[in-house]
Amino acid sequence: MFNGTAPIGVFDSGLGGMSVAAAIRKRLPDEAILYVADSGFAPYGEKTDAFIKARSRLLAHWLLQRGAKALVVACNTATTHAITQLRGEFAVPVIGVEPGVKPAVQFSKAKVVGVLATAATLRSKRLQELLTHHGQDCRFVCQAGHGLVELIEQGIVAGASVYALLEKALRPMADAGADTLVLGSTHYAFLMPSIARLFGERFQVIETGGAVARRVDDRLTACGLRAQTQSADPALHLYSTAAHTYPLQRLAQALSLTASQVATVSVALS
Repeated sequence: MFNGTAPIGVFDSGLGGMSVAAAIRKRLPDEAILYVADSGFAPYGEKTDAFIKARSRLLAHWLLQRGAKALVVACNTATTHAITQLRGEFAVPVIGVEPGVKPAVQFSKAKVVGVLATAATLRSKRLQELLTHHGQDCRFVCQAGHGLVELIEQGIVAGASVYALLEKALRPMADAGADTLVLGSTHYAFLMPSIARLFGERFQVIETGGAVARRVDDRLTACGLRAQTQSADPALHLYSTAAHTYPLQRLAQALSLTASQVATVSVALS
């Protein structure tokens, strides 16, 4: 039986979900967090659906074994392909992320919206449902952000290589008249300064970290799992399946997150 002192388990294909973890930390400062970056297997966007489902299940199970009272799938690709399976298998609250299509349609004056996502998210049934349901009077220009996740996993969020990939992905959206941009990967939240450098105020950028944090707050409250106010900072444990944790440590510092532990772990594929 869980109680309020148990941690929230958060996982992503890599470092991108740290933007969600930071939003949760900001909204729920008394909650302990276990975060695992599956950087040893990133990016998910170029993997098969079966692989994404298998890794998501293994990571969820790994977090639950360590006492997580709730699971946050801080990865758009994993959410679209695996969250139904996870909710059917595990009894704890399972909160996912999904591209902010609905608010983008509401914000867009031109009724032309760009969607930057991984190839796996773009082909997912869930994204197609979102576009169909919310976009009756809106045109969507969808582009896969090939190569961006790989750079972000190396800690590269600016510079010539990033700018070249962003220009290739986002210029067709700008040329089509898009005034709003949906970031369909939590990794891409770290590219917002670079997007602004290249395109100025051309796009209203929609990312969903804050919305996910609100949803986590609501679910924990509804289930009676909220932590009580603590006198000391609750633990933040960061794990990576990559051989080195330096990018994870640097990102935590950049987000002003104080980690209680940073470690490399093995989450076996079988």
